[in-house]
Amino acid sequence: MRSCDQLQEALLQCHRRMPEGPARSSGCRHLNKAFAECVVAEICPEESEAVRSLCSSGGTNLKRKQCDEAQG
Repeated sequence: MRSCDQLQEALLQCHRRMPEGPARSSGCRHLNKAFAECVVAEICPEESEAVRSLCSSGGTNLKRKQCDEAQG
């Protein structure tokens, strides 16, 4: 997971800087999401790419629902 090291460090720094609570959740959300996606992509690259492909564009309500379920 070497490729995720910088994201992990950035997320840790964000948690150190922000007080616990809603501000931290909001302020670090993008880093948390990026780090989680990076870890999943490292461990399950094919599945991660399939989800990325499914969610890459808008579409019908069904497609958006499938995207949400795949990301969950």
